[in-house]
Amino acid sequence: MDKSSVESPDNGTETITRKQIFCNRPLNMKNVNAVGFDMDYTLAQYKAETFESLAYEHTVRKLVDNFKYPSELLDLSFNSNYMVRGLVLDKKRGNILKMDCHKYVKVAYHGFEELSKEDKVQAYGKFFVSNSFDEPEYALVDTLFSLAEAYLFAQLVDFKDHNPEKIPQSVDYACIYKDVRNAVDMCHRDGTLKQKVAEDPERYINEDKSIVPMLKMLKESGRITFLVTNSLWDYTCVVMNFIFGSNRVNDDSKFEWLQYFDVVITGSAKPNYFQEDNHANLFEVEPESGVLLNTNNGSPLPQVGSFAARVSTKDKNSVHKVFQGGNVSHLYPLLDIGSSSQILYVGDHIYGDILSSKKTLGWRTMLVIPELETEVQLLQKLKDDRKELRSLRSRCADIEDEMHHLNQSLKLDCPDEDTKQELNSEIDRLEVERKKARLDHQEALRELHQQFHQPWGQLMRTGYQNSRFAQQVKRFACLYTSKVSNLGMFSPDKYYRPSEDFMQHEYGIMES
Repeated sequence: MDKSSVESPDNGTETITRKQIFCNRPLNMKNVNAVGFDMDYTLAQYKAETFESLAYEHTVRKLVDNFKYPSELLDLSFNSNYMVRGLVLDKKRGNILKMDCHKYVKVAYHGFEELSKEDKVQAYGKFFVSNSFDEPEYALVDTLFSLAEAYLFAQLVDFKDHNPEKIPQSVDYACIYKDVRNAVDMCHRDGTLKQKVAEDPERYINEDKSIVPMLKMLKESGRITFLVTNSLWDYTCVVMNFIFGSNRVNDDSKFEWLQYFDVVITGSAKPNYFQEDNHANLFEVEPESGVLLNTNNGSPLPQVGSFAARVSTKDKNSVHKVFQGGNVSHLYPLLDIGSSSQILYVGDHIYGDILSSKKTLGWRTMLVIPELETEVQLLQKLKDDRKELRSLRSRCADIEDEMHHLNQSLKLDCPDEDTKQELNSEIDRLEVERKKARLDHQEALRELHQQFHQPWGQLMRTGYQNSRFAQQVKRFACLYTSKVSNLGMFSPDKYYRPSEDFMQHEYGIMES
């Protein structure tokens, strides 16, 4: 796997992991004519400790005020570090699951109580092939926006279990999840969250001064750039102004950021936006007023009155390049792009941004994974621990092989009684050593994963397998990185190449 990186200005041999771009499949940027971006958690990196806490607090308030949940819920608090992406919520059972790439459930909690191995096998052991672990029975924690509601779901499962008299018996775990999801949607629909962010964006959004130079570089290289976001125009403008260093709502410079994008699509309703048979109407947005104007196949229609005689959106100097809704079939003529493979789209949502654009349209994709920075740093810090773990695993295998050969000697070599006794004694000794080695290995593996995250372990791994989340990243993201601005650290014509693929039987030969 290609790990493009830059070197530290302070130490020429030190790799700055936060700048790395990882490559799953070859991507020659010379063939990319247009680069598109999502906004929320892509260009705009929200602060989990403030933004997700805000979402959590308002969701709890909705549950109490609108869904008549007990007022004791208002005393609950949010731990922004507890949940991770890639988990699956079992709505029916009230469980939170982490599984590997083969859909084996490796870690499972009921609320905040870890399930035993026996309970996991009882609930999920026979479903790894037939059960997709998808909607409607399950909910996927596939975006950072989902962490707060997943944590609240776990809290409510615990609350119901320990206070059965305070939540009606008819309200099961699936009903609880539905109510949480509806409360979250209400917070987004009524503008509760966005109003708070608009009042003080610095409190909720991380500043990244590398984004503007990155976009300038792409524009100067001749690339078309576009923005496709589910947020509506008013909120998009607030967030983009903050990202570009102009948060003065009444200032004439509040639309300067538009110069870095040829087309801006707001209210896109991804992932449906990427379906060509989606018949959503496309409207042009008047930036100054936010008024929606009629359009026809991506081209603005002449308007009466003060909005008459508008210029074509393809005029790069026109400010009238902001739209709402529509679908991807409107986007192609707006971008004047002939082939889907000429488009690179950058987003944070594995389903809403990456899977849909890659699988449905054949776009090239780049996934933003902010958690990756910490993950890579820990991998480097714990490389000796990981080496020791591999050694323990090999030791277990060597002991088992040795025991097998001794047992075969007992069966096939017809040894005399003294030799039998010696062989059996050696087998017994090895059995004790094997059990100890296995326990040592299991404990070392558990401790290693807990150093990444307690209780869910390494984001991209579970045991020795890729996690389900990692498998999705591998399948659908051509590139992945921790920050969108990392694109600016490399040539716009760079050829990203993955490392050579190996089958399992090749590794030993390559290492010898």
